[in-house]
Amino acid sequence: VVQDLQQAVSRLEARLSVLEKSSPAHRATAPQTQHVSPMRQAEPPARKAAPAAEDDEDDAIDLFGSDEEEDKEAARLREERLRQYAEKKAKKPVLVAKSSILLDVKPWDDETDMAKLEACVRSIQLDGLTWGGSKLVPVGYGIRKLQIQCVVEDDKVGTDLLEEEITKFEEHVQSVDIAAFSKI
Repeated sequence: VVQDLQQAVSRLEARLSVLEKSSPAHRATAPQTQHVSPMRQAEPPARKAAPAAEDDEDDAIDLFGSDEEEDKEAARLREERLRQYAEKKAKKPVLVAKSSILLDVKPWDDETDMAKLEACVRSIQLDGLTWGGSKLVPVGYGIRKLQIQCVVEDDKVGTDLLEEEITKFEEHVQSVDIAAFSKI
C-alpha cells in the first residue's frame, strides 16, 4: 500500500512539473516534496477519483428545470405583477415630508415693539409654510424674545430661507435661532 502511494505521489509530481513548465503563469519553481515513510499503515482509499465523463454528465443536468415555455410564462406573470404594482402605487397619496420648527426671534432692546415684531414675522408668506402659536419669553433686563412655532414642507421651505426672510426686518430683529426642529 505504501509503495502504491509513493508511486502515485511520484506520478503526481511529474505531472505537476509538466503542467508548471507549460503554464506561463506558473514559472516559479515549486518546492520538492520529501518522501517520508509513514509510521503506521495507511488505509487504502475507499474509491478512486471519478472519471471525467461523469463530470460532463453533471453539467448537462438542469437542476432547476428551466424550460422556454416556463420562462415565457414567468415573464408574462412578472409583467402583469409589475403593472398591478404600478397601478396600486399610482393610487396611493403622495406623502409630504414636513418639519416642525420652533424659532427664537430676538429683538434689539427692551423698547422694541414685540407686537409689531410678531406681525412682521407672521407677514412672511411662503408656499409650504404655516405659522403656529407664539409666546414672549423673558431673556433678562426687561428684554423678551419671541418664540414662534411653524410647520414647513421640507422640499419647499428651508431653514436658511426662513431665517433670511425674518432677519430682513432689521429695525426689529437682531437675530433668529432655531430652538427646536423635528420631523413630522
